[in-house]
Amino acid sequence: MRTARSLVPVLLVGALALTACGSDADAGAEASADAPLKVGVSPVPHAEILQFVDDELAEGAGIDLELVEFTDYVQPNVALDDGSLDANYFQHEPYLEEQKAAAGYDFVAVTPVHLEPLGLYSDTVGSVDELAEGAQVAIPNDPTNGARALQLLADQGLITLADTGEASATVLDVETNPKNLKFVEIEAAQLPRSLPDVDAAVINGNYAIEADLSPAEDAIAAESPEGNPYANLLVVRAGDEDDPRIVKLAELLASDEVAQFIEETYSGTVISARS
Repeated sequence: MRTARSLVPVLLVGALALTACGSDADAGAEASADAPLKVGVSPVPHAEILQFVDDELAEGAGIDLELVEFTDYVQPNVALDDGSLDANYFQHEPYLEEQKAAAGYDFVAVTPVHLEPLGLYSDTVGSVDELAEGAQVAIPNDPTNGARALQLLADQGLITLADTGEASATVLDVETNPKNLKFVEIEAAQLPRSLPDVDAAVINGNYAIEADLSPAEDAIAAESPEGNPYANLLVVRAGDEDDPRIVKLAELLASDEVAQFIEETYSGTVISARS
């Protein structure tokens, strides 16, 4: 699925490798309707889903996709903002809103595509109840996914959280912690590697998949998809949502074909936003 010529992996050697002059953004805004559409993606499942679209649907819709892979959650928005990308597809609404507030990005979510249930994984215990007093639990260190991880632990009865209103909960907002769990905050991409060193880790769906972990089969606890606000989105700069290429791509991502591909490929590890 990764051999098509449109897939362009990116080695992240620092922000300077992605920095473009301001004229790039202007050029992107004025791109012709038949110009390639550069979309930044996480490798799994985002690149795989868009590769399916490129292989099976894009030509018929008259769009030429160029996929650019990123292995973190920061640079895809940097690249979209500076005009290196026309769109990105890797983030959910709460993270997007946090990034817009923190960095001043003027971005718009075009359409939700899929949900990756967050899971709690362990190499040493088989259930939440088996977590011992003082167990170390690794969680993502970014505010949005950290709060999401804490909410999963709260939903499992391991902790309770203070009401933070619209603000993201942090470990400082843990009100009760009967097992005296010790929280270890780690960059999300590194969480699968942390499993041998902690008692459990809350891992984002895309990084779990890359590590051959399934929320449905391997997690000792996982988010429910019902009413879940964390669907991953196609995102563009404000004003570009009417670009005909973006409109066509959004239609393809919301199609029956893509929903079927997600269902058949990921067997519940990734869930179509249409489900």
